[in-house]
Amino acid sequence: MCSHGRVRRWSVVVPAKRLAVAKTRLRPLTAGLARTTHDELVLALLADTVAAAAACPVVGAVVVVTDDPAAMDVARSLGVPTVADEPDGGLNPALEHGARQAGELTGSTAVAALSSDLPALRPDELRRALEAAGGTAPRCFVPDAHGTGTTLLTAYGTELGPRFGPGSAGAHRASGARALTGAWAGLVQDVDTEADLRAAEALGVGPRTRAMLDRSLLERLRAADTRP
Repeated sequence: MCSHGRVRRWSVVVPAKRLAVAKTRLRPLTAGLARTTHDELVLALLADTVAAAAACPVVGAVVVVTDDPAAMDVARSLGVPTVADEPDGGLNPALEHGARQAGELTGSTAVAALSSDLPALRPDELRRALEAAGGTAPRCFVPDAHGTGTTLLTAYGTELGPRFGPGSAGAHRASGARALTGAWAGLVQDVDTEADLRAAEALGVGPRTRAMLDRSLLERLRAADTRP
């Protein structure tokens, strides 16, 4: 399914945290609204990310790694399989487990780990990034908009070797992965804070996130942008 320098199909692994601990820095934005608003926002980010990945023409399979029932429901509603967060030892072991499971689905040794909070991601952006990775090095990564985190980590013919966490861009670079840059604004714009969500909204977010913003959060988000 893949050859050195040119990968035909990728497996994409998307991790989804338990909602109780997901996106805590966005909680001030949803404070005082309906109790479920924060969870719905997190799930909207996940849904739009997964939908974009599944629509990418060079992606053969998307797998969501999660133990959260609501995240499982979102993935299944999009026709995407889920695997349990094993060995329940944190994000990087979960991604390694998901990569193995995804490889079994496709028979490909080309796998990518994709952040779950990319609501402005376009399928063609992901295609261009994956094609660049397939022609660059066995392991590559895309730094986030701030340059310190990672939104995409790829590997073909070798172990994924994820180093997600604080300073992951530096950690992936130190591990031998090659940094990629390109015209893929939605791919680098992950959402951890209100400012990140504003930036994603300006790029144009997917339908689930757009519905959340239109319903209850857009005025708050824009008001926060004008605070001194």
